[in-house]
This record gives sequence, C-alpha cells and structure tokens, in this order.
Amino acid sequence: MTELVEKLHAGGFLISMPKGNRAVDNGILVSGQNLLAGAVLGKTVTAGTITAAAAAGNVGNGTMGSLSVGAAAKEGVYKVTIVEPATNAGEFAVEDPEGKTIGNGTVAVAFTGPVNFTLADGATDFTAGDQFNLTVSQLTVKHKVLAPAGTDGSQVAAGVLLADTDASAADKACVIVARQAEVNGAELVYPGGITAAEKSIAVAQLQAAGILVR
Repeated sequence: MTELVEKLHAGGFLISMPKGNRAVDNGILVSGQNLLAGAVLGKTVTAGTITAAAAAGNVGNGTMGSLSVGAAAKEGVYKVTIVEPATNAGEFAVEDPEGKTIGNGTVAVAFTGPVNFTLADGATDFTAGDQFNLTVSQLTVKHKVLAPAGTDGSQVAAGVLLADTDASAADKACVIVARQAEVNGAELVYPGGITAAEKSIAVAQLQAAGILVR
C-alpha cells in the first residue's frame, strides 16, 4: 500500500488572525527558492532612492555624500544629528523614520546601515544639534527564506509565507503573514541547519513584528 503524506495547507500554521487583510501583505519571493507554507522569511531591500538636505539653521557647512540605501531600509525620513561637536570632526546619531536611534558615527567616516553615507567636514565646524534629513523612497522590498548569517536583511525574521510558492525560475508574487497573528510554532518551516539559539532569536523577531508563536 502506498503511504500518503499530507502536506501543510496554505495558512495551516495559523491559530488566529483578524478579519480582513490587516495581518497579511503582498510580497515578492526572490528567485531560486521553492518554499512551503509556513516558511519563516527575512526581508531585503534591493533598490531605492535617497536624498539629503541640511536642516535650516545649521552652523556647520559640511556636506552629505556617498549616499545609498542599505539593507532593511524603511521609506521615510532618517535624521542625522550632531551630538558631540569637535574641531574638524564630531560625533552624530542616526534616527530612523520611527524615531528610533539606529547607530552613531563620526564626521568624515563612512556610516553603514539601513542608510549609507559620509558626512564631510566643512570650513565651519558643526555644532551640537546641527542636522541632516535623509529621505528614502521607492524601495523595492523582496523576501527570502530566513538566513541567520545573512547581511542583506534576510537575517531578521519578518514574516511567514502563507502558501507554497515556487520561485525556482523567477521572482514570484506571494502572500506573507506580517503582523497581528498567532501561529503554531510546530508548523513553522525554518532553514536547514538553524540552531536552537538562532530559532529563539527568530521567534523573538517575529513576536516583535506582532506575530505570536505559540
């Protein structure tokens, strides 16, 4: 007799979610992947535009250059604020569009993160409170299977694939459970070789996004 094995159904890992579409997003699964429903996904940024503007009233006249969008960037305005002025130098803090500090850096030294830039020193030194606004727009967001050792955003668990999706040959549209949901942890699909510690981190990341793993 042939033994039949039932696969996980689309959304079979869900315990609860609100009515409507608040818990899900349309997404793009990066080509080269053939994933099952319940696969834990990371999110990458593959394109985007970024512009910089000095705040009115800045004392220092240094300029912002070498701008690019980094992994896990968000659309909106990033703020770069001088917190420790110094002669021909200085320290700054970077806030994301939600007002969260994402890092600190040094004038004339490249900053790398969700936004990448170099704040150059000018003829007039910066003073505390001098600020630049970096506006990020037109992001192209795609999803990959969670990769704890990744550096492109895929190392952070950002959602769960709702249904089997075969993107082996090309990028493929998909539906992702991204927030406001309870899921059965025993039915989530993690990448091969993931450690218990890495899985615990992924669960915490999902819960931070509003996906409760039971």
